[in-house]
Amino acid sequence: MKKVAFYTLGCKLNFSETSTISRQFEDRGFMKVDFSQNPDVFIINTCSVTENADKKCKKIVKEAQKINPEAYVAIIGCYAQLKPKEISEIKGVDAVLGAAEKFRLLDLLPTFEKTEEAKVLASEINEAKTFNNAYSINDRTRTFLKVQDGCNYHCAFCTIPLARGKSRSDSIENIISSAKEIAATDTKEIVLTGVNIGDFGILEGKRKEKFIDLVKDIDQVEGIDRIRISSIEPNLLTNEIIEYTLNSKRFVPHFHIPLQSGSNKILRKMRRRYLRELYVDRVTKIKSLIPDCCIGVDVIVGFPGETDEDFLETYNFLNELNVSYLHVFTYSERGNTAAPEMDGTVPLKERQRRSKMLRILSEKKKRHFYQTQIGTTRKVLFEDDVQDGMMHGFTENYVRVAAKYDPLLINEVKKVQLVGINENGTVQVEEPELVFDSH
Repeated sequence: MKKVAFYTLGCKLNFSETSTISRQFEDRGFMKVDFSQNPDVFIINTCSVTENADKKCKKIVKEAQKINPEAYVAIIGCYAQLKPKEISEIKGVDAVLGAAEKFRLLDLLPTFEKTEEAKVLASEINEAKTFNNAYSINDRTRTFLKVQDGCNYHCAFCTIPLARGKSRSDSIENIISSAKEIAATDTKEIVLTGVNIGDFGILEGKRKEKFIDLVKDIDQVEGIDRIRISSIEPNLLTNEIIEYTLNSKRFVPHFHIPLQSGSNKILRKMRRRYLRELYVDRVTKIKSLIPDCCIGVDVIVGFPGETDEDFLETYNFLNELNVSYLHVFTYSERGNTAAPEMDGTVPLKERQRRSKMLRILSEKKKRHFYQTQIGTTRKVLFEDDVQDGMMHGFTENYVRVAAKYDPLLINEVKKVQLVGINENGTVQVEEPELVFDSH
C-alpha cells in the first residue's frame, strides 16, 4: 500500500479540495499519512494570492525532498495553474497539474513513476468549466463545503480569475446532498466556501439559482448545529441574506466582508464594484439587526497610487467603523494583472509600515469586540486545540474562548459564560462548572 501525504497552502476552498482529493486516493487503496511519515507521494495544493505564497510552495517541496528524496511530488492549485513551467523547473517536482486537471490527478498519473523531466498537465484556464464538488471531512472540527468556484470580476490586483476560471457553481440539490452526508458524521459546523460565494448560482454558463435560496435550503438540513458563510462581497450581501440569518436555525451571526480600501479613489483604481458608502450601509444594517454580530474585514495596503492621505483615510474609516477584526494584506505585484502597470508604486518598507499599523488596529478592534461579550452566555464549539492545560473553541459569533481541558468537550457545542480576557487576548471561562449542556 503506497502512502500519500498532502500539504495545503491558502484558503478554505483549497482545504475543501485537498480533503476531497485525499479521499479519492484512499478509495484507490492509498494510505493517507502525515507529511513527515515518509510518504511515497506528496501532493502540494498551492495558493498564489501573494508572492510569499509562491515562496512557501518552493519551501514545502524542499522539505518533501528531505523527508523522502525518492517520493513523487505533484503540485496542484492556483500557483500551478498560473506558472506551471516555472514550478516544473523546481528541483524535486515531478508533475504540475492545472485547474482543469487536479481532480483527475489519479487518472492522469496512474503509476506515479518519476521521469527525467517533470510532467506539465495544465490546460488554458478557459478549459476549467466544470464544477468539482468538494468538502473537507475529518480534518478539523468544522467542515469546509465548496459551493462556488471561479470569478467573473477582474479586480486590478487579483490573479484568481486567471487561476480558477469563470464563476460556476454546484446545484443546490447537490449541495444539500453533500450537507446531509456531512451531517451523518460527527461534524458540528459547516463553512460555505467559494471564490466569490455571493455570485453563487451560475450553472453551465447561465444563472439558474440564487445564493439566498441556497441559504434557506441548507438551513433546513438536520444534524448540523452551525452554518457559517466564509466571505461575501459587500455588493452581493443583500438585505434578504442579512435578515434571514437573524432568524435562522443554524446560520451564525458572523460575516466576513472584503473591503480592500477605505478610499473611494483607491477602490475605483482597484476596480472594485462598490464604494465605501455601500460598505458602511452593510455594516450599519447588520449591527442594527444583530448587535452582537462579528464582522471581519479584508483590507489591502500599499496599492499603487495609495498616498499617505489615502492610507490615513482607510485607517480612520476602519477605526470609526463598527467591525470586529481585520485581515490585512500587504499589496504585492502579480503578473498579468492591471495594478503593476499603474503609477505611484509604494515602497515596500512603507507598505510594511502601513500593514503594521492596521494589524495593531485589528488587535484593538478584536479586544474591544471581545470586551462587549463579557458577561454574556454563548454556545462554544470546542476544538482539539489544547495548550498549557487549556482547550479552545469559538462562539457562534466567532469569539475565541479558552476553558480548562476536558476531553469530553472536544467537538461538542456547549453553553459557556464569558467572564474575562486573558493575557493572550482569549476570552475565558472562569470555572469548569460554568460549562453545561446546550440542550
